[in-house]
Amino acid sequence: MLVNSLFAQNIFTVSDIAETTTDSVKTKYELLPYGPVVLVDTAGIDDEGELGKQKISETIKILSSSDFALVIVDARETLHTKELELLAYLDKLKISYVIAVNKIEFGVNPYLLKELKELRLTHFEVSSKEKAGLEELRRKIIRSVTNNNQQRILDDIVSAGDVIVLIVPGDLTLPKGKLILSHVQMIQEAIDKDVTTIICKEKELRTTIDNLKSYPNLVIVDNNSFSYAAANVPEKVKLTTFSVILASYKGDLPAFVRGLRRIEELKNGDRVLIIEDCPHRSEEDMSKVRIPLWLQYHTNKNLQIDINKGQDLPGNISDYKLIIHCNGTMITHREMQTRINEAKIMDVPIVNYGTLISYMHGAVPRTLEPFKEAMAEWEKFKST
Repeated sequence: MLVNSLFAQNIFTVSDIAETTTDSVKTKYELLPYGPVVLVDTAGIDDEGELGKQKISETIKILSSSDFALVIVDARETLHTKELELLAYLDKLKISYVIAVNKIEFGVNPYLLKELKELRLTHFEVSSKEKAGLEELRRKIIRSVTNNNQQRILDDIVSAGDVIVLIVPGDLTLPKGKLILSHVQMIQEAIDKDVTTIICKEKELRTTIDNLKSYPNLVIVDNNSFSYAAANVPEKVKLTTFSVILASYKGDLPAFVRGLRRIEELKNGDRVLIIEDCPHRSEEDMSKVRIPLWLQYHTNKNLQIDINKGQDLPGNISDYKLIIHCNGTMITHREMQTRINEAKIMDVPIVNYGTLISYMHGAVPRTLEPFKEAMAEWEKFKST
């Protein structure tokens, strides 16, 4: 009823009878002025027994694919243990959320307010029946959803007035469309940010840098060009790869760096899951041949490696010690985030191809230097 009142439409079926929603219900909605969104009404999580476990499992899966969550609690109650667990999951997944304290027409439990204050949780006191407090809550939701979708591919690594050099690989081993897309995205965003962009081939790198009046702020290369670039780009100049930038934009680079730590902890017999979504032969070679060989060589361990191709994460991911995901060029940002979140919930470390390749070829930590949070994770890694 609250969601229907909040958006002034009969979006979801409501009833005074408890447990009306037994399964998650999805519907498309035009959230003005933001735009189209998908609203999901999940089942309650206060049931006990096997049914309660199923509801919680379903709710957590929905959360993994969400950008924002509205947690509704009864103003007359206090926070249940399962509600606290749910909030802990949201914090772990770094999903923005607010709490709506509903049914304030019956009064608000002072112990509930004390709990919310102690936990420093943002909450809004509302009444779906009396339409109280709804407009303020709606504005908060719109602001939160808008802020969650403002990240761009070069965020936090370049600023207006910077000069960056992009090295285009001479040997186009990857599919043409995929390579051009990543270049075009970065060039377009650099233009929008008033960043000067210089494009050259690997063999022109040294001459290009020497002809500049001052060093560039950043050099971006393909994985195959990193060794050459590292030898020709001064240490004071930040140097990274297209795949690491995409790992930061589309994935979760700090989480991937934490995944590198697990590589050093692998033991004989451990299971490793490789997720491959790209149908191209070069990527198949990466998942079936190169990565397994690199892992074997680096760890000197007898590992059980499974490959999951073009599907959702399997239900038994807790059986794996490490997940290695492709760079995700063929799936959406949201799909990539969902898989990362599912791995986080199950406490299974995850890393993507780009970060793994940089690590295996000695490009870490230099490729991480433009990314403050990732570098902080790397320092933690090296200090243990």
